[in-house]
Amino acid sequence: MAGLVSLRAGAREARLQMRLSRYGLHAEGVVVDQEHEPGDDYSKPVIEFTDRQGRPVRFRPATTGTGLALGTHVPVAYLPERPKSARVLTRKYRLYPIVGLFFGAMLWLGVAAGCVLTR
Repeated sequence: MAGLVSLRAGAREARLQMRLSRYGLHAEGVVVDQEHEPGDDYSKPVIEFTDRQGRPVRFRPATTGTGLALGTHVPVAYLPERPKSARVLTRKYRLYPIVGLFFGAMLWLGVAAGCVLTR
């Protein structure tokens, strides 16, 4: 089950990144805060950018433990109709859905192989 959940999340993120690469607008974001959830070892950066209407938009990247310090400038892409769905355009963030797809597929295939072999 965990493999399928990971596989689905990775596929959804990959689809969003494909839409962003085709239809997304680009902006420069700045890390304005670090949020730390109780019981979590990592902080999540809060990134702010200005959309094409001149409105400030804040979002948190999908991954944690990214090492983005306060004040760091990062390239972002967003869909005009959904600016809060913005994503960071660095190599590390673009690899996130690929990693999710890989591990989800490996978990799912491992469990499936185990079920077939035990029969």
